[in-house]
Amino acid sequence: MQTLNPFHLLVLAAIVSMLIIPVMWRIAPRLGLVDIPDARKVHTTPVPRIGGWGITLGTLLPLLLWLQVNPLLQSFALGALVLFAFGVWDDASEIGHWIKFVGQAIAAAVIVYWGGLYITHVPFLDGVVLSPGAGKAFTIFALVGAINAVNHSDGLDGLAAGESMLGLIALAILGFLARSALVTSVALATVGGLLGFLRYNSHPARVFMGDSGSQVLGFTLGVLTIYLTQVADPAVSAALPLLILGVPISDILVVLYRRITGGMNWFKASRNHVHHRLLDIGFRHYQTVIIIYSIQAVLVVSAVLLRYYSDYVVAGVYFGVIFLMFSTLTLAEALNWRFVERADGRLARLPAAIRRIEGSKLLRESPRVLISVTVPAFMLLASLWVARVPPDVALVAALLAAVVATEMGRRRAISSSFVRLAVYVAAIASVYLVVNYPGMVQGAVQFGTLAVVAALVAAISGYLRFATDKKFGITPTDYLIVFVVLALLIFGSIDIGARAVVEIVVYAVVLLYGCEVLISFTSRRWNALHLSTLAALTIMAVRGTL
Repeated sequence: MQTLNPFHLLVLAAIVSMLIIPVMWRIAPRLGLVDIPDARKVHTTPVPRIGGWGITLGTLLPLLLWLQVNPLLQSFALGALVLFAFGVWDDASEIGHWIKFVGQAIAAAVIVYWGGLYITHVPFLDGVVLSPGAGKAFTIFALVGAINAVNHSDGLDGLAAGESMLGLIALAILGFLARSALVTSVALATVGGLLGFLRYNSHPARVFMGDSGSQVLGFTLGVLTIYLTQVADPAVSAALPLLILGVPISDILVVLYRRITGGMNWFKASRNHVHHRLLDIGFRHYQTVIIIYSIQAVLVVSAVLLRYYSDYVVAGVYFGVIFLMFSTLTLAEALNWRFVERADGRLARLPAAIRRIEGSKLLRESPRVLISVTVPAFMLLASLWVARVPPDVALVAALLAAVVATEMGRRRAISSSFVRLAVYVAAIASVYLVVNYPGMVQGAVQFGTLAVVAALVAAISGYLRFATDKKFGITPTDYLIVFVVLALLIFGSIDIGARAVVEIVVYAVVLLYGCEVLISFTSRRWNALHLSTLAALTIMAVRGTL
């Protein structure tokens, strides 16, 4: 079925997503795709609801162009487009929950009756096989539930996207272990679409995904989870969807319970989601998101580790984690507890000692110096020491070198998006060449690369922790990237064939963070980063044409 490496699908999806969103951003007001603040929402200014365009089209285009299309993939794409269309309609006109239910039922029916995917085995009933009629009806109900669970979790910047990404990463790993190209490819392509969207959705968000994105994400998670447990690897626990869909499922059930017992309209939006409750007891926006990410991460990691355990064990872990989360939150609310960050003057003896160490000038400045030296040196040495430079890399390097030289000559290097793009490409190309063309001293190059990357990780961590003049900070999206890197390392350890790709991605992520740190405090156009970028690209261009 597969004609392209799934990691390439991820990259292509991210690129498509990042290209579509800025275009839609400009025309969103004309289409009415703008989220207006109200008493229930946490944002205070109008925000375009066009992230779903990048997520949906970024996911579907690479899949349909580079994968062999079969009825299941066709039905998935059609179902996603139906939800996307209804979502855009709702983003523009607030169509109401009943009409949205119609769109959700149509999408679910497409995957069930055209794609032929439906549930036959349910948790806790080993040996019991549902009849086709019961299985199809239950599948439609389950998919509508998954769609609404993710849709209703979209209340803070990056929240629904991050929760979905964590579930999709788990599905990609589980799909690989089950040798299912469909699960792995669709999951990683959707992760790519989300990465492109998160570029614009980190707090404070410049765009929202809207229903056009959240409904498609819930549908994708539901379809892949059903396919994994019912078709790709029926030996895994049938209760696994609880862990993969994790926090969104529990949140919507608790919200419905509170609305019913409180005599409220079941479908009327309110401020009783778990993220609203965390905000109400004093946690900041980014702290709330990271808390929920962490709980979701525990659940999806459990899904991978416990995939062949009994349904009772899987469900027990899920309900145990969820019970701990909601009981702790409810207790804090009952005791009127509030999270308050302590002032520096009230630090205990040990934190005060740590603060004195943090005040060291050497500790504050040395990480930035190390980053300033290591990143440019790595790009230069990589361009010089590798065995060869492929012609296609040389062509791209030549074009970007000309762009950088032109922009620097016009005094636009500091603010130029083209120069920033060239820096990123030079960094990624350097890693690509070192991993794939290390030359005669392969062992030395590999060891040196690993040492440089490790030093950069330490330096970046030290800069973010101790620097007092930093302009580049950590966001919840960075938490997700760390999780992705860890997942890739695990993936590389179980698939020798994918190890080179994993090394490139992990090393490139670290190097790009180093570039971001340098860009954040660069004030001169003729600086080490820009000069090393121009030199590395030029050397690659020359070596690739010799």
